[in-house]
Amino acid sequence: MNAAFSTHELGKRYGSQWALRDCTLEIPRGSVTALVGPNGAGKTTLLRLAVGLSRPSAGSVRVLGLDPHADAAEALPRVGFLAQEHPLYGGFTVAEMLRVGRKLNPAWDDEAARARIAELDLPLKKKVRSLSGGQRAQVALTLTLAKRPALLLLDEPVASLDPLARREFMQSVLEAVAERELTVVLSSHILADLERVCDHLVILAVGRTQLVGPIEEIVASHRLLTGPRDDAGEVARMHDVVRESHAERQTTLLVRANGHVYDARWTVHELDLEEIVLAYLGQDAARRREAVAS
Repeated sequence: MNAAFSTHELGKRYGSQWALRDCTLEIPRGSVTALVGPNGAGKTTLLRLAVGLSRPSAGSVRVLGLDPHADAAEALPRVGFLAQEHPLYGGFTVAEMLRVGRKLNPAWDDEAARARIAELDLPLKKKVRSLSGGQRAQVALTLTLAKRPALLLLDEPVASLDPLARREFMQSVLEAVAERELTVVLSSHILADLERVCDHLVILAVGRTQLVGPIEEIVASHRLLTGPRDDAGEVARMHDVVRESHAERQTTLLVRANGHVYDARWTVHELDLEEIVLAYLGQDAARRREAVAS
Protein backbone atom coordinates (compact mmCIF):
# COMPACT_ATOMS: atom_id res chain seq x y z
CA MET A 1 0.00 0.00 0.00
CA ASN A 2 1.44 3.40 -1.05
CA ALA A 3 -0.51 5.55 1.41
CA ALA A 4 1.18 6.36 4.72
CA PHE A 5 -2.00 7.90 6.08
CA SER A 6 -5.51 7.47 4.69
CA THR A 7 -9.10 7.99 5.75
CA HIS A 8 -12.44 7.00 4.25
CA GLU A 9 -15.58 8.93 5.17
CA LEU A 10 -14.01 9.47 8.58
CA GLY A 11 -16.13 11.25 11.15
CA LYS A 12 -15.91 12.22 14.81
CA ARG A 13 -18.88 13.50 16.76
CA TYR A 14 -18.94 15.08 20.20
CA GLY A 15 -22.54 14.98 21.40
CA SER A 16 -24.65 16.37 18.59
CA GLN A 17 -21.75 18.26 16.97
CA TRP A 18 -19.52 16.81 14.26
CA ALA A 19 -15.89 17.91 14.64
CA LEU A 20 -15.00 15.93 11.52
CA ARG A 21 -17.30 14.42 8.92
CA ASP A 22 -17.02 12.54 5.61
CA CYS A 23 -13.26 13.09 5.59
CA THR A 24 -11.59 11.10 2.82
CA LEU A 25 -7.92 11.57 1.95
CA GLU A 26 -4.79 9.68 1.02
CA ILE A 27 -1.27 10.86 1.84
CA PRO A 28 1.52 9.09 -0.06
CA ARG A 29 4.59 7.69 1.64
CA GLY A 30 7.61 9.96 1.53
CA SER A 31 5.58 13.16 1.18
CA VAL A 32 5.59 16.26 3.37
CA THR A 33 1.95 17.28 3.58
CA ALA A 34 0.53 20.60 4.77
CA LEU A 35 -2.72 20.26 6.73
CA VAL A 36 -4.51 23.60 6.55
CA GLY A 37 -7.83 24.88 7.82
CA PRO A 38 -9.42 27.50 10.08
CA ASN A 39 -9.75 26.97 13.82
CA GLY A 40 -12.43 24.36 14.44
CA ALA A 41 -12.01 22.75 11.01
CA GLY A 42 -11.09 19.36 12.51
CA LYS A 43 -7.30 19.31 12.03
CA THR A 44 -6.42 18.31 15.59
CA THR A 45 -9.33 15.86 15.68
CA LEU A 46 -7.99 14.20 12.53
CA LEU A 47 -4.48 13.83 13.96
CA ARG A 48 -5.76 12.53 17.30
CA LEU A 49 -7.76 9.88 15.45
CA ALA A 50 -4.62 8.92 13.54
CA VAL A 51 -2.68 8.19 16.73
CA GLY A 52 -5.48 6.41 18.54
CA LEU A 53 -6.17 9.16 21.08
CA SER A 54 -9.77 9.20 19.92
CA ARG A 55 -12.09 6.67 18.27
CA PRO A 56 -14.00 7.41 15.04
CA SER A 57 -17.76 7.92 15.17
CA ALA A 58 -17.93 6.95 11.49
CA GLY A 59 -15.67 5.76 8.70
CA SER A 60 -12.12 4.52 9.00
CA VAL A 61 -8.53 5.72 9.42
CA ARG A 62 -5.31 3.90 8.55
CA VAL A 63 -1.71 4.73 9.36
CA LEU A 64 0.94 2.79 7.46
CA GLY A 65 -1.86 0.46 6.37
CA LEU A 66 -2.89 -0.32 9.96
CA ASP A 67 -5.79 0.59 12.22
CA PRO A 68 -4.41 2.76 15.08
CA HIS A 69 -6.80 1.08 17.54
CA ALA A 70 -7.09 -2.54 16.41
CA ASP A 71 -3.39 -2.70 15.46
CA ALA A 72 -2.10 -0.25 18.07
CA ALA A 73 0.80 -2.43 19.24
CA GLU A 74 2.17 -2.61 15.69
CA ALA A 75 1.14 0.79 14.35
CA LEU A 76 1.79 3.33 17.09
CA PRO A 77 5.52 2.64 17.67
CA ARG A 78 5.99 3.63 14.01
CA VAL A 79 4.10 6.93 14.36
CA GLY A 80 5.53 10.09 15.91
CA PHE A 81 3.11 12.75 17.15
CA LEU A 82 4.08 16.23 18.34
CA ALA A 83 1.35 18.52 19.65
CA GLN A 84 1.40 22.31 19.79
CA GLU A 85 2.05 22.31 23.54
CA HIS A 86 5.35 20.38 23.15
CA PRO A 87 4.45 18.21 26.17
CA LEU A 88 7.56 17.90 28.31
CA TYR A 89 8.16 17.64 32.06
CA GLY A 90 9.32 21.10 33.12
CA GLY A 91 11.11 19.82 36.22
CA PHE A 92 13.15 17.26 34.26
CA THR A 93 16.54 17.99 32.74
CA VAL A 94 17.15 17.43 29.05
CA ALA A 95 19.10 14.26 29.93
CA GLU A 96 16.18 12.97 32.02
CA MET A 97 13.79 13.57 29.13
CA LEU A 98 16.07 11.49 26.91
CA ARG A 99 16.00 8.68 29.47
CA VAL A 100 12.18 8.80 29.51
CA GLY A 101 12.16 8.54 25.73
CA ARG A 102 14.52 5.57 25.82
CA LYS A 103 12.37 3.70 28.34
CA LEU A 104 9.09 4.31 26.50
CA ASN A 105 10.14 3.56 22.92
CA PRO A 106 11.47 0.15 21.86
CA ALA A 107 13.11 1.47 18.67
CA TRP A 108 14.71 4.43 20.44
CA ASP A 109 17.94 5.72 18.85
CA ASP A 110 19.82 7.12 21.84
CA GLU A 111 22.97 7.89 19.88
CA ALA A 112 21.06 9.99 17.35
CA ALA A 113 19.11 11.78 20.10
CA ARG A 114 22.25 12.75 22.03
CA ALA A 115 24.05 13.77 18.83
CA ARG A 116 21.17 16.03 17.91
CA ILE A 117 21.04 17.63 21.36
CA ALA A 118 24.79 18.26 21.15
CA GLU A 119 24.42 19.75 17.66
CA LEU A 120 21.76 22.12 18.99
CA ASP A 121 24.15 23.08 21.83
CA LEU A 122 21.56 22.26 24.50
CA PRO A 123 23.03 21.50 27.96
CA LEU A 124 21.96 18.05 29.14
CA LYS A 125 21.79 19.22 32.75
CA LYS A 126 19.50 22.17 32.05
CA LYS A 127 15.88 21.84 33.20
CA VAL A 128 13.20 21.97 30.54
CA ARG A 129 11.36 24.86 32.21
CA SER A 130 14.43 27.08 31.84
CA LEU A 131 14.69 26.53 28.06
CA SER A 132 13.39 29.01 25.51
CA GLY A 133 10.29 28.16 23.48
CA GLY A 134 12.41 27.28 20.46
CA GLN A 135 14.70 25.07 22.55
CA ARG A 136 11.75 23.22 24.08
CA ALA A 137 10.33 22.65 20.61
CA GLN A 138 13.65 21.22 19.46
CA VAL A 139 13.85 18.89 22.49
CA ALA A 140 10.31 17.69 21.79
CA LEU A 141 11.17 17.13 18.12
CA THR A 142 14.33 15.25 19.13
CA LEU A 143 12.30 12.91 21.33
CA THR A 144 9.83 12.32 18.51
CA LEU A 145 12.51 11.66 15.88
CA ALA A 146 14.54 9.37 18.15
CA LYS A 147 11.52 7.11 18.25
CA ARG A 148 12.46 6.37 14.59
CA PRO A 149 8.92 6.86 13.23
CA ALA A 150 7.93 6.14 9.64
CA LEU A 151 5.11 8.70 9.91
CA LEU A 152 5.54 12.03 11.70
CA LEU A 153 2.40 14.02 12.63
CA LEU A 154 2.99 17.63 13.73
CA ASP A 155 0.05 19.61 15.12
CA GLU A 156 0.83 23.35 15.03
CA PRO A 157 4.36 22.76 16.36
CA VAL A 158 5.65 26.26 15.53
CA ALA A 159 2.58 28.34 16.45
CA SER A 160 4.19 29.96 19.51
CA LEU A 161 7.73 30.33 18.14
CA ASP A 162 9.47 33.44 16.86
CA PRO A 163 10.46 33.57 13.14
CA LEU A 164 14.05 32.38 13.71
CA ALA A 165 12.99 29.47 15.93
CA ARG A 166 10.31 28.55 13.38
CA ARG A 167 12.83 28.48 10.57
CA GLU A 168 15.26 26.34 12.60
CA PHE A 169 12.50 23.92 13.55
CA MET A 170 11.29 23.54 9.95
CA GLN A 171 14.86 23.05 8.76
CA SER A 172 15.24 20.24 11.31
CA VAL A 173 12.14 18.56 9.90
CA LEU A 174 13.49 18.80 6.35
CA GLU A 175 16.82 17.33 7.43
CA ALA A 176 15.02 14.39 9.05
CA VAL A 177 13.05 13.79 5.85
CA ALA A 178 16.26 13.87 3.80
CA GLU A 179 18.07 11.44 6.13
CA ARG A 180 15.44 8.69 6.18
CA GLU A 181 12.25 7.49 4.53
CA LEU A 182 9.88 9.64 6.54
CA THR A 183 6.36 10.85 5.79
CA VAL A 184 5.34 14.10 7.48
CA VAL A 185 1.92 15.67 8.02
CA LEU A 186 2.28 19.24 9.27
CA SER A 187 -0.65 21.28 10.55
CA SER A 188 -0.01 25.03 10.60
CA HIS A 189 -1.56 28.42 9.90
CA ILE A 190 1.75 29.87 8.67
CA LEU A 191 1.42 29.44 4.91
CA ALA A 192 4.90 30.73 4.06
CA ASP A 193 6.48 27.93 6.14
CA LEU A 194 4.26 25.32 4.54
CA GLU A 195 4.97 26.42 0.99
CA ARG A 196 8.71 26.27 1.66
CA VAL A 197 8.79 22.70 3.01
CA CYS A 198 5.67 20.83 1.82
CA ASP A 199 4.92 19.05 -1.45
CA HIS A 200 1.31 17.96 -0.73
CA LEU A 201 -1.71 19.83 0.61
CA VAL A 202 -4.88 18.95 2.51
CA ILE A 203 -7.43 21.70 3.17
CA LEU A 204 -10.02 21.01 5.85
CA ALA A 205 -13.04 23.27 6.30
CA VAL A 206 -16.37 22.73 8.05
CA GLY A 207 -15.00 19.37 9.23
CA ARG A 208 -14.59 18.06 5.66
CA THR A 209 -11.77 17.72 3.16
CA GLN A 210 -12.06 20.49 0.57
CA LEU A 211 -8.88 19.90 -1.43
CA VAL A 212 -6.25 17.14 -1.44
CA GLY A 213 -3.28 16.70 -3.76
CA PRO A 214 0.29 17.58 -4.74
CA ILE A 215 0.94 21.31 -4.32
CA GLU A 216 2.51 21.61 -7.77
CA GLU A 217 -0.62 20.18 -9.40
CA ILE A 218 -2.94 22.29 -7.26
CA VAL A 219 -1.16 25.52 -8.17
CA ALA A 220 -1.11 24.54 -11.86
CA SER A 221 -4.84 23.81 -11.95
CA HIS A 222 -6.12 26.99 -10.29
CA ARG A 223 -6.49 30.24 -12.21
CA LEU A 224 -7.94 33.71 -11.71
CA LEU A 225 -10.19 34.77 -14.59
CA THR A 226 -11.50 38.24 -15.36
CA GLY A 227 -14.08 38.74 -18.06
CA PRO A 228 -17.64 39.70 -18.99
CA ARG A 229 -20.25 39.24 -16.30
CA ASP A 230 -22.80 37.74 -18.66
CA ASP A 231 -20.47 34.80 -19.46
CA ALA A 232 -19.77 33.72 -15.85
CA GLY A 233 -22.35 30.95 -16.00
CA GLU A 234 -20.67 29.40 -19.01
CA VAL A 235 -17.35 29.26 -17.15
CA ALA A 236 -19.06 27.69 -14.12
CA ARG A 237 -20.43 24.90 -16.31
CA MET A 238 -16.91 23.98 -17.45
CA HIS A 239 -14.78 24.67 -14.36
CA ASP A 240 -15.16 24.52 -10.56
CA VAL A 241 -15.65 28.05 -9.24
CA VAL A 242 -14.01 28.53 -5.84
CA ARG A 243 -14.63 32.25 -5.44
CA GLU A 244 -16.40 34.91 -7.48
CA SER A 245 -16.91 38.64 -7.36
CA HIS A 246 -18.94 40.87 -9.69
CA ALA A 247 -18.77 44.47 -10.81
CA GLU A 248 -21.31 46.13 -13.07
CA ARG A 249 -19.82 44.75 -16.28
CA GLN A 250 -16.98 42.50 -15.14
CA THR A 251 -16.67 39.28 -13.19
CA THR A 252 -13.62 37.87 -11.43
CA LEU A 253 -13.56 34.12 -10.87
CA LEU A 254 -11.05 31.95 -9.04
CA VAL A 255 -11.49 28.51 -10.58
CA ARG A 256 -10.12 25.02 -10.42
CA ALA A 257 -9.80 24.58 -14.15
CA ASN A 258 -10.77 21.34 -15.85
CA GLY A 259 -8.27 21.83 -18.65
CA HIS A 260 -7.11 25.03 -20.36
CA VAL A 261 -9.17 28.18 -20.60
CA TYR A 262 -9.17 29.07 -24.28
CA ASP A 263 -11.92 31.72 -24.40
CA ALA A 264 -10.36 35.02 -25.52
CA ARG A 265 -13.04 36.96 -23.64
CA TRP A 266 -11.39 35.96 -20.36
CA THR A 267 -8.02 37.17 -19.07
CA VAL A 268 -6.17 34.37 -17.23
CA HIS A 269 -3.86 35.03 -14.26
CA GLU A 270 -1.69 32.54 -12.39
CA LEU A 271 -2.02 32.17 -8.61
CA ASP A 272 0.32 31.30 -5.78
CA LEU A 273 -0.46 28.76 -3.05
CA GLU A 274 -1.44 31.38 -0.47
CA GLU A 275 -4.10 32.89 -2.74
CA ILE A 276 -5.57 29.45 -3.41
CA VAL A 277 -5.65 28.43 0.25
CA LEU A 278 -7.22 31.73 1.32
CA ALA A 279 -9.93 31.31 -1.32
CA TYR A 280 -10.93 27.93 0.08
CA LEU A 281 -10.81 29.23 3.64
CA GLY A 282 -12.98 32.13 2.51
CA GLN A 283 -15.57 29.59 1.39
CA ASP A 284 -15.59 28.21 4.92
CA ALA A 285 -16.04 31.66 6.44
CA ALA A 286 -18.95 32.36 4.09
CA ARG A 287 -20.64 29.07 5.04
CA ARG A 288 -20.28 29.88 8.73
CA ARG A 289 -21.85 33.33 8.22
CA GLU A 290 -24.74 31.77 6.32
CA ALA A 291 -25.25 29.21 9.09
CA VAL A 292 -25.39 31.96 11.73
CA ALA A 293 -27.79 34.02 9.62
CA SER A 294 -30.15 31.09 9.14
